[in-house]
Amino acid sequence: ETNDKIGVAHPTMVPKVSFLDPTNTFTVSKYQTACGSADIISHILEVYFSPDHDLYMLDQVMEGLLRTVIKYAPIALEEPDNYEARANLMWASSWAINGFIRGGKQQAWSCHPMEHQLSAYYDITHGLGLAILTPRWMEYVLDETTVAKFQQFACNVFGVDPSLEPMVAAKKGIEMLADFLFNTLGLQSSFSELGIDDTHFQAMAEKACKGDVINGFKPLNQQDVESIYRMCL
Repeated sequence: ETNDKIGVAHPTMVPKVSFLDPTNTFTVSKYQTACGSADIISHILEVYFSPDHDLYMLDQVMEGLLRTVIKYAPIALEEPDNYEARANLMWASSWAINGFIRGGKQQAWSCHPMEHQLSAYYDITHGLGLAILTPRWMEYVLDETTVAKFQQFACNVFGVDPSLEPMVAAKKGIEMLADFLFNTLGLQSSFSELGIDDTHFQAMAEKACKGDVINGFKPLNQQDVESIYRMCL
């Protein structure tokens, strides 16, 4: 009724111990497995693309987690009771959100604030919204000041040739991520496929920015957010 998606978090809500049994995920549908895999990727990328520099070890961990999802998500889609695939996805999902990869890094989440408004207004699956938004956000913020990190992502996660010009390599990495999300995982690639138009974009952007800016990898104001939404049409 209010078009709000509200998160709740507190240290007391974090379990002391958790037991992760991959067999409990064998019956998760193909669609939700794809959306969940996209969500894992997004959680990692939100931390990976931060204003910090020289955090080599954490970058290596995150790149390994991303490669894990890219390897095992397609297997889980085709073989839902494949224990190895489900176990690796479940383990990666925990590491994507348990706080370890955030250690020493600035919090610079960009796509989640934008997607929360999408789910609030249209009640779509969170991971699907992130899948549609993420490559467009990447395209929007890619420039000479951010290209090095995108080149690193392309080369270390998707195996893009490091001898390519940085901007060429960076764009190739974004293209390969989009191909994975929309072709390999089979998720919808645009808002129009979901029946979403620009009716609420202004209000959504205002809520995403909370009247100010999203202080992410590159700061985004309300106009920036609206532009990214339009790229998703």
